[in-house]
Amino acid sequence: MAVYKFYLGHRELSKAVFEWEAADRTALLAAFMLMEVFSHWLWCLFVWYRRDTYGAYVDINLLYLVWISVSIVGVFLLCMSSRFSPVRSANSNLHIWQALLITIYSVYITFIVAILGHSSLVTGVSLVGGAMLGMMLINRNYVWRAFIGQIIVTLAVSLLPYFGITIPNLRQLTATTLPSNIHSYMTYSDMTIVKNEALTWEGLNHLRQSSNLLWRSTHIYMSLPKAIFIIYMFRILLVSLDDSRQETLQYANQDELTQLKNRRYGLKKMKYALSTVQDDQDFSVMLFDLDWFKRINDNYGHDVGDQVLIEISQTLLQSLSDETIISRYGGEEFLVVLPNTSHDSAMVIAEQLRLSIAKHVINVGDVFDFSVTASFGLYTLTHQERARIVKNYKSILAKKAQSQSSASPLIKPIATQRAESQMAFMQKLPSDICQRLISTADKALYEAKHRGRNQVVSANHMFAEKNGGMHSLYKKR
Repeated sequence: MAVYKFYLGHRELSKAVFEWEAADRTALLAAFMLMEVFSHWLWCLFVWYRRDTYGAYVDINLLYLVWISVSIVGVFLLCMSSRFSPVRSANSNLHIWQALLITIYSVYITFIVAILGHSSLVTGVSLVGGAMLGMMLINRNYVWRAFIGQIIVTLAVSLLPYFGITIPNLRQLTATTLPSNIHSYMTYSDMTIVKNEALTWEGLNHLRQSSNLLWRSTHIYMSLPKAIFIIYMFRILLVSLDDSRQETLQYANQDELTQLKNRRYGLKKMKYALSTVQDDQDFSVMLFDLDWFKRINDNYGHDVGDQVLIEISQTLLQSLSDETIISRYGGEEFLVVLPNTSHDSAMVIAEQLRLSIAKHVINVGDVFDFSVTASFGLYTLTHQERARIVKNYKSILAKKAQSQSSASPLIKPIATQRAESQMAFMQKLPSDICQRLISTADKALYEAKHRGRNQVVSANHMFAEKNGGMHSLYKKR
């Protein structure tokens, strides 16, 4: 149940970050800021309620000023995050309200950090976490400028005491008679010395420990919830980006209609499969298209034509193994790549697939039904032919590299030449090998059309009959 709740929140917050209007995102950011400010207000209330106990560690008079400031900022953020927020009704001036919101919040956080005694924990979480959250929801330029400004002001506030300038601070510790070594035990920001009062070492030590407990708890209270929330939001952002990446890759690699791989991705997978095939394995390529498909569109409409493509695609997926690379090559044309498949096995697969398509009945509602046929062109790159291509290609690359090195031996360093030579030899096959395989299968496909359609034609057999021998993709040089 917890997982379900998390993903529900993930979806809702992702929608807020990526789909909401800019005005709504600005109001949401104001609401997040209001939550933080309200936690500060509760701290002020708690300290005031326990002022008899914590009065020795907190400047109560200054606390009232801080409490009023927190309340004023809280009222402003409540107005900005409400349904009557000016950001919702003034989209033309939205950039002004965004700049005002981030400026007031930055000044407020810097004020809180300074008044609490320059806590590095609060400062770090406020700087990094606030900037991350702001950049997710509003104009990033405003957040970046506020981030730089807040860094400068925070550094200035931290360095001012070293120049003799005292900054009001809520932290205080009242004491008079101090042991001689007290300077090494307490920091300047931990105490305000008030004369004419006596305090023993044990009492002073107790006060210091109590003060540290209060202020460290305060810093954790003001930092840890915000840090957890920011990390949670950042996690949601990463999950959303992962989802978007998967969706983008899906649309980039998949044909929207048939849900098969598209032409670009099919060629990419084919090239990879060809580069990883073993030395003793054959590589078969099958190209087929549906017969008289234009008549289907003309007679029944494009919706029926789309239905035919979808159902034939499902037939392909059901008939072929997972190792087979199936893609929609274009229109009613499909590309099937069969790694580690001999010519005879590929012919059997092609024939079985042709029969499966011919037997499949397309039902158009309850009105009518019909069947379609397909013509296939097949070519198998045998491992012997591939070995010859690899050998010839390596020879060409070696000659090219030798001619370049001899023509300009001083232009490139020896290490660069050696690296380029190694890169060239890593490419075992020519870059256009896949296109040549498909082109050869396409010639067999057109031959199948010429012979009457609804049949499988092997380019290997076709070229062997015409040329009286084995067909080669590349002429010997």
